[in-house]
Amino acid sequence: MLEKLSSGLKEALGKITRAGYVDKTVVDELVADIQRTFMAADVDVKLVFDLTNKIKERALKEKPKPGLTPKEHVVRAVYEELVRFVGKKAEISLKPGKILFIGLYGSGKTTSIAKIASFYQKKGLRPALIGCDVHRPAAQDQLAQLADQIAVPCWAPKEKDSIKIAKQGLERFKKYDILIFDSSGRDALDKELAAELKKLGEVIKPDEVILTIPADLGQAAGPQATEFNKLVGITGIFLTKLDGTARGGGALTACAVSGAPVKFIGTGEKLDALDIFDPERFISRLIGFGDLQTLLEKAKEAIEPEKAKQLAEKMVSGKFTLTDFFEQIKSMQKMGPLKSVLELVPGLPAKLPKEFDVSKQEEKMKKWSYAIQSMTKEEKEDPEIIDSSRIQRISKGSGIDEPEIRDLLRNYKQAKRMMRIVSGGGLKRGALAKLAKRFKGFG
Repeated sequence: MLEKLSSGLKEALGKITRAGYVDKTVVDELVADIQRTFMAADVDVKLVFDLTNKIKERALKEKPKPGLTPKEHVVRAVYEELVRFVGKKAEISLKPGKILFIGLYGSGKTTSIAKIASFYQKKGLRPALIGCDVHRPAAQDQLAQLADQIAVPCWAPKEKDSIKIAKQGLERFKKYDILIFDSSGRDALDKELAAELKKLGEVIKPDEVILTIPADLGQAAGPQATEFNKLVGITGIFLTKLDGTARGGGALTACAVSGAPVKFIGTGEKLDALDIFDPERFISRLIGFGDLQTLLEKAKEAIEPEKAKQLAEKMVSGKFTLTDFFEQIKSMQKMGPLKSVLELVPGLPAKLPKEFDVSKQEEKMKKWSYAIQSMTKEEKEDPEIIDSSRIQRISKGSGIDEPEIRDLLRNYKQAKRMMRIVSGGGLKRGALAKLAKRFKGFG
């Protein structure tokens, strides 16, 4: 997510942590690095200078809080000012209600609707979709296809009257918890679109009006959000395409200053590539602090409670088999792209080693899965019995080369060793203590 912006901020803060001491020269260099990074991300110049002036003033004039070193004080000031910079946290309602989605052509509105439906579905609510975009060719078909993918009911008839469709949808799905309405878009916000949206609003009486805006608009996202806000009083923004543009920083901050809160951000093409916009979590990930809370939430969704309990018991007892290792691999794959998962892990360097190719690691996990599925039950439960002849048989059965199977066994043994250390409390004075020290004062 926003790789160049993230990398630039991590490197700027890295200079502070590597500096022998903090003085005006070091702070000035930090401020200049942050300015260059944000301007490259298409953020408004005035906003950038307002931000960095606040950082500089706090870094040089504010006394560090008890327990913080001068370097930690500067990093904390940067973190807190960045959080303020990207806007306030918006409230996400999990109560039954009606949501009207609006936006211009090409904003990713229809896909965003399916993502939101999937989001509410995971929260235990029953969503239904109503397709009121009667102008874009195949809009109704697209909405119906996306609804099928997530097993959500959809009413999107080949009808040219959006008001009629809305009324039919309201009656058809009145027993559902969340009704999500698609609407027509245009190339620009014109009088015809404005009139149609107002009529829809009067009929639907939505609890939420969500505007979809593509992040590649950059600073132009702000004026667009402002105009829609004046027209229909939007309750939130869904910022799409944030993963694929260098202008995302401009769009994000422009939306924030428009007075319209960013509620959701799209982080990829898949229907689960959605994040609630939480300024603290967002900035934590952006500058390399990670996001343990989101990581745990993703893990909770990926691992069935009973399996998680059984795995935890085996970790503590030391009975960690290849079958358990296989379950871990499957859970990792359910959590989404490895690259996105790694962004949530605190303490990773700004740039992973060149030899660490994320796509190759994902491919490796797939191959390991095939190899494990070709093993006997006895081999999975007691991998120590796997000798050269067994490796040859597993290789033939799975189509995976022998060196890769040996690599799997090495990684399994390393994972088992780590489980033994964790269950025995060996991390109390090691990596965990260092991690706690690093984050001291950033709660």
